[in-house]
Amino acid sequence: MRKRAFTLVEMLVVIGIISILAALLLPAIARTRETGRSTTCLNNLHQIGLGLQMYVQENNNLLPRMYDRAITNAGTGPFFEQVMLPFVSGVSNVFHCPSDNQNLFQLTGSSYGWNFLLNGQDADHLQLLTNIYPASQIFVVSDKAKFHWARGDQRAINFLYADGHIKNLMELQSP
Repeated sequence: MRKRAFTLVEMLVVIGIISILAALLLPAIARTRETGRSTTCLNNLHQIGLGLQMYVQENNNLLPRMYDRAITNAGTGPFFEQVMLPFVSGVSNVFHCPSDNQNLFQLTGSSYGWNFLLNGQDADHLQLLTNIYPASQIFVVSDKAKFHWARGDQRAINFLYADGHIKNLMELQSP
């Protein structure tokens, strides 16, 4: 009886098949990882939304007057993360999106940006550039950049809307 071994061609075919399967599997793993990061990001926005509701309740139904910190650390405050920190249980990590690949959290103190057009407005009567929209169409906080690009260009940014719901798509319809 002769022992039969793999030939070089058979071995190369097996290695080729394994590499093709690995190439198909890696993007799926990356998408799964991004889904987990996005879920954490959405949870952070939810916590910020709850903190914003507490702020509004304590301040005669008015939204705060605050601004985003520039990368150069210039600009006038009060800054978004400073105003909101006491209302999100003092946890500064809530301002860090795990998909923030541009280090905006380290540079500016937050991966999220505040819609400064809403500064000081009555929370029940919001306007954007003199147009009145339903609260479900006005975003108050969003990712500062397209951190979630793995989900596609249209869904690369998460938004927290004035009515408290969170979406990764901006929808603005005429009033």
